[in-house]
Amino acid sequence: MAVTTSASRLVTAAARDVLRPLGLTQRGRSRIWIDDHGWWLSVVEFTPPRTAGSSLTVGAMWLWHDIDHLAFHTGGKVADPESFRSEAQFAPRAADLAHAAAESAAELRARFADLAAVAEYLTTRPVRRGFLWDDFDAGVAAGLVGHAATARRRFDRMLKEEPLAPWMVQAQDTARMLHRLAPDPQAMTAWAIRTIRSCRDKLRLGPASLSFATPSARTGHSSKDH
Repeated sequence: MAVTTSASRLVTAAARDVLRPLGLTQRGRSRIWIDDHGWWLSVVEFTPPRTAGSSLTVGAMWLWHDIDHLAFHTGGKVADPESFRSEAQFAPRAADLAHAAAESAAELRARFADLAAVAEYLTTRPVRRGFLWDDFDAGVAAGLVGHAATARRRFDRMLKEEPLAPWMVQAQDTARMLHRLAPDPQAMTAWAIRTIRSCRDKLRLGPASLSFATPSARTGHSSKDH
């Protein structure tokens, strides 16, 4: 237990030194840090391996998923497990992990600078067979930026999947409702804001300003569908 505590203490100290000045916050006393962007989060997890030490996972969570736990909707493992053998050996490794986390969080901030950038990313990345939420996220983002036809195509893909579990039935019910709303960006926005606020409440994130940027010229799209 003492070894695990030492590893956690060194990881936490390194994260506080590196991530806190960048605006990330620690979740209680856990190894999880978040970068809160209102309607999405960067989630940084210094994941404890089976033996003492730490690995690192960083990704984005879209808060239009009305769930009560943190999730990685895009992103993944950044660093393999670093084992703890002694404080002298592990302290620089913990610092390296914290700096890698800072780099990854900065990359996500740049990649997902506004909703238009998120929509472009989600609707143009390669389709992964069997990943139901990929189509859901792409459909939501496309609908929010006014690309109704794209949104409906992605929701249609979801609805073609055989619902093998209750959560899939519920997800497809939501997709049907959003399919109807897709031509109305204001209705999509109202739904998203309600859902995001509910998710934030469940995650105890506190209130936040929820405004979605309109598609910008840098995306190469207008507010009309493509």
